[in-house]
Amino acid sequence: MKQYRLGVLGGMGPQATNTFYQFVIDRTAARSDQEHVNALILSDSDMPDRTAAILSGGKAQDAVFQRLLADAKLLEQAGCTCIAVPCNTSHFFLDRVQEYIGIPILHMIRETARLLAAQGLKRPGILATDGTIRTGLYQKECSAAGIQAVIPSPEAQKLVMSLIYDDVKAGRDGDPQKFAAIHEDLLSQGCDCGVLACTELSVFADKHHLPPFYTDAMAVLAQRAVEACHKPLRHIFIK
Repeated sequence: MKQYRLGVLGGMGPQATNTFYQFVIDRTAARSDQEHVNALILSDSDMPDRTAAILSGGKAQDAVFQRLLADAKLLEQAGCTCIAVPCNTSHFFLDRVQEYIGIPILHMIRETARLLAAQGLKRPGILATDGTIRTGLYQKECSAAGIQAVIPSPEAQKLVMSLIYDDVKAGRDGDPQKFAAIHEDLLSQGCDCGVLACTELSVFADKHHLPPFYTDAMAVLAQRAVEACHKPLRHIFIK
């Protein structure tokens, strides 16, 4: 019988990686230790900032790519059968990383766009870092799925970045008033749903009650990870 092992390429940031692994545990219908997903977690907290690298270009981008590739190869060599990367912005590099390794990287952004389309949603608001927004990662995958991604207004995007960097990455729970203003911005633009497209926002959502308007991309990734490791789901959160 084939042994499946999930490789988690994390540390971007560490709390998001912790939350992701909890998501995997929560979604696995396990009655014993042995029924849980066999996982190897690599928390590379020395990874350069992805947003800064994307916006800088050149050598900064190559440094992140090379580090992601080295980590992915390490997980592959350790016997992992698939890789999950709980960092949206890093997906800018992952199709290229995939070319150099022989195990699949579960693509959080692509899977989320496909889910939204399957649910009949048409106009998702994307809450993400400047790097994710400016590279059009969600816009591209949503367009491929036949839906139109909407980005926050400049003022709301500043609040998104503050929530990510000033609050969650700094170890705080996050300011609900900031999120409320961001939510109003999406509604004013006619969005029929929102996407938590940064794993720090997944951490925020884990501490604050958010309406079903929002789809958490990291939750999508967690369920796909359980499925890829051929473990039964505790509850089918997504289809």
